[in-house]
Amino acid sequence: MSWLEFNRRVLEEALDAKQPLLERLKFLSIFATNLDEFFMIRVSALKEELEEGVTEPSPDGMTPAEQLKEISLRLRPLVAAQVLCLQDEVLPQLAAHDIQIIPYGDLKRRERETADKYFREKVFPILTPQAVDPGHPFPYVSNLSLNLAVMVEPGWDANEEGEAIGKHGVRFARIKLPPVVPRLVPVNEGGTRFTSLDSLIAAHADALFPEMRCGKFHPFRVTRDADIEIREDEAGDLLRMMQQQLRRRRFGAAVRLEVSATMPREMVEYLTTSLDLEPDDLYTITGTLDIPDLMQLYSLDLPHLKDAPLQASIPALFLQPQSIFDTIKRQDVLLHHPYTSYSVVTDFISTAAKDPDVLAIKMCLYRTGRRSPIVAALIEASEQGKQVAVLVELKARFDEESNIEWARRLEQAGVHVVYGLIGLKTHCKLALVVRREGEALKRYVHLATGNYNPTTSRIYTDVGIFTADEEIGADASNLFNYLTGYSRYSKYARLLVAPLNLRERMVALIEREAGHARRGGTQARIIIKLNSLTDLGIIHALYEASQAGVSIDLIIRGVCMLRPGVAGVSDNITVRSIVGRFLEHSRIFYFANGGEDEVFIGSADYMSRNLDRRVEVVVPVRDKALNKYLKESVLDAYLRDNVKARRLLPDGSYSRIEAENGTENFDCQGYFQTLASL
Repeated sequence: MSWLEFNRRVLEEALDAKQPLLERLKFLSIFATNLDEFFMIRVSALKEELEEGVTEPSPDGMTPAEQLKEISLRLRPLVAAQVLCLQDEVLPQLAAHDIQIIPYGDLKRRERETADKYFREKVFPILTPQAVDPGHPFPYVSNLSLNLAVMVEPGWDANEEGEAIGKHGVRFARIKLPPVVPRLVPVNEGGTRFTSLDSLIAAHADALFPEMRCGKFHPFRVTRDADIEIREDEAGDLLRMMQQQLRRRRFGAAVRLEVSATMPREMVEYLTTSLDLEPDDLYTITGTLDIPDLMQLYSLDLPHLKDAPLQASIPALFLQPQSIFDTIKRQDVLLHHPYTSYSVVTDFISTAAKDPDVLAIKMCLYRTGRRSPIVAALIEASEQGKQVAVLVELKARFDEESNIEWARRLEQAGVHVVYGLIGLKTHCKLALVVRREGEALKRYVHLATGNYNPTTSRIYTDVGIFTADEEIGADASNLFNYLTGYSRYSKYARLLVAPLNLRERMVALIEREAGHARRGGTQARIIIKLNSLTDLGIIHALYEASQAGVSIDLIIRGVCMLRPGVAGVSDNITVRSIVGRFLEHSRIFYFANGGEDEVFIGSADYMSRNLDRRVEVVVPVRDKALNKYLKESVLDAYLRDNVKARRLLPDGSYSRIEAENGTENFDCQGYFQTLASL
């Protein structure tokens, strides 16, 4: 339920008429993509529990059946609002800017000729109409594919003398829209007038079903279970097993059917039955199915309909003539993406790859993207004879194929590639460079809250740190030995590592603040920024700290199972969520500690999977100036936001935080952009 409330906040950004028009389209697309994953993972899991007869309630007391019913009740109004926003606001306003999606039948003559040529040359050769009859069973409909359903009726058959002898009746047929062809087909030279691919295909029914009579074409879309279950203890070759599981993902059970509102009831019932779905699994859409396809419009060169480009900065320390290693050796350097250019990180790895004094590079790669300069630098380093070890997490959901591809390329270049520990995902964001300096070896470490992915670094907010701290460097070496070998080292001097000591250390830090409060301390304070808060043990520790008198401010972007402001339980806890231009992804932990402030950053959320079933790393920010910056310039800015912030209420709903009388609007992401430009 909390996840649905998060996606409601995403939708609210699309509904905000103050947003640039193409940014509204972007948020509609994000809302739709989020829902796809929600059904593929969360709804599919609930359906499996239902089929297996699970009746045990979740922490909020709901059985799987009750959760599925509540999901349907909450979600349908949101989907209706999404469709209404697109059809009645975004598309008409885009048309006012001469960006139009026109049904094929309404095209001008020359535009129609352009569309017809496109169909003949780019579409028709790859289409595969599939009819259903006694010799052709109902076809497999792949996950998230967009399809057209149509009823076709043969003309009269004839005997050898040409006499009409009868016909075979009406048949159902399905056409899958090829994913390799753009959904929007440009029909004018300026590339601002389009017809949709489904409209174009439907207009050429005679080419697809010659000498047949066709009814109307109706779009539909199927979502399938896409969760992957790995029995690692039985996997002799994890890479091969992941490849097999990815193939099986395509054939997961259907969990949702989306159909056009124009589809006749009989056809809807036929599809629902054929896909083994229930009426509650059906979502009828009045308008465009598969809204993310329309993000093709976002690529148009229309800056007046988008947010102003972000001018990312490079820390002044790295603009000095000395090497990046000399800079880091002199002092720790904090990075705040996307306001800090991610080129600083890629330069660090590429410089290490080229530096003849660098002897070894070790990294954890969770999500790195399709065209990664970091992977290219690691391959270069290996080719130059450096010791390169990379942990590639094959189980990074929906990035499995990309990671398998990178793992193979790295192995072919001689990189030592490992796939992590049995039963654990390796989610930490960590790089270690070992450099020869005189007679000694020096370690340089990069730790971060975000993945080594230059593409997402432009749209995710994350923080990272470069350090040459000896204790952190030694901890990093021990951690890599833990990941790549059989080390059972667990006594880390500085790092907090899951599943070894992160949970107990975090609980201890929370309890320490409670102790300060019980002793009458005036500086018992906790501020924590996360993506999600779902771990019951941590939640209860926060409740107890609140009851002890600790002032607790939580900045939780997405799911939050803690309820703030409940009398006698969480009176001293506030929870806010920031949903804006950039996806809030940084994890920052602040503890006042009676005036001896401590700040940590890291890869872990307060979720059981992060604390118990993943390898995560959280690092203390020991530099006083950086510690102060994170508290006073970053966390305090999130707590001041009255533009993009929503407050979590005790009943689980959210309300916008409005500027009070006499108070100026303050957008924290805008503030960070301003800081970056100074």
